[in-house]
Amino acid sequence: MFNLFQTKLGRLRLIGFLEGISLLVLLGVAVPLKYSGGDASLVKAIGPVHGLFFLLFVINTLSFGIERRWKFLETTWKVILACFIPFGTFYIDYTILSRIK
Repeated sequence: MFNLFQTKLGRLRLIGFLEGISLLVLLGVAVPLKYSGGDASLVKAIGPVHGLFFLLFVINTLSFGIERRWKFLETTWKVILACFIPFGTFYIDYTILSRIK
């Protein structure tokens, strides 16, 4: 687990995982509680955390893409687009990031 912090790819994969989990919690738990139960406290707590992971993921993706000389229209935009889709970061991690040496 700690070896993920040693490389840019490891950090990107870890942040992608955390971003994906926070998006699922936000959309699957917090938002339904807000609209069905009238309790917005979980959205207020999870929303900024998800926003932080979202920004970190985008910044790290751009940094890693520049370092690896990814063509933006071939790879980088797919990785960035994944953070807008539930389960997208997990799919990108499996299909693109886990195969990078």
